Amino acid sequence: MNIQQKAGMDQVEAIGVVKGFDIPDPTTIDSLKGQVSDVEWALRCDLAATYRLAALYGWDDLVFTHISLRLPDEDGKARFLMNPYGVLFDEMTASSLIKIDVDGNLVGSTPYFPNPAGFTIHSAVHMNRHDANCVLHLHSPYGVAVSAQKGGLRRYTQFSMIVHDDLAYHDYEGIALDLSERERLVKDIGEKNLLMLRNHGTLTMGENCAIAFLRMYFLEQACKTQILAQAAGTENLIEEPEEMGNLVRQQGAPGFAKGLGDNLTWPGLMRKLKRQNPGFDH
Repeated sequence: MNIQQKAGMDQVEAIGVVKGFDIPDPTTIDSLKGQVSDVEWALRCDLAATYRLAALYGWDDLVFTHISLRLPDEDGKARFLMNPYGVLFDEMTASSLIKIDVDGNLVGSTPYFPNPAGFTIHSAVHMNRHDANCVLHLHSPYGVAVSAQKGGLRRYTQFSMIVHDDLAYHDYEGIALDLSERERLVKDIGEKNLLMLRNHGTLTMGENCAIAFLRMYFLEQACKTQILAQAAGTENLIEEPEEMGNLVRQQGAPGFAKGLGDNLTWPGLMRKLKRQNPGFDH
């Protein structure tokens, strides 16, 4: 068995399934409403909505990335919600989300299974940043394109200046199967709230789903407008100086404060989602 074959087998063993497994349609499983606490149900609905919104905005990558949300501790132990492996973002439901521990192991009964590699990055952030209740990680084309640039995100637009100085970088280490990467990732992100994973994708965090989503919206817009502007060549692009970037970040920071930006945007996003893709609260 060569190195590539062994790596593939390691992934299959980590998932804990064999060929021919079934993944239930999330709309057909029993609802957990009334079977979990009111707090947990509300958080489940928020996270399922976040998955569907990511798909609605074109940020999904089939089943190959993740958004996680911390639940209240149970018996003094941390618990998290994450997508089951094999369920698309645009069909995610509150009841299909899986509950896991800090190592990505299942907690409770579910017909689904997790992708352990998917929680490597998320667990690192959750356990070292207690303000990071929601962690949103994407492989969107514009985000990945900017992550592959040596200069990273540039101060070309107001979108980028709002997040530029709150953005950290982490060098690529392959698919996140090595748990030792968590220590390096935590060191790289420090106290910042957005992360560019080089040659890989983007990550944002927030006290709730709404703030993490709002940060990702601005990061996505920043990356998209950078790629569009660069398409005509970089020689005529205007990059604002560091001083202007600092000013714009300070001006925009209140929008990411809990109770401000989330209250402005999240209710409208929920109305939009209920019109265009209802059913996340099953």
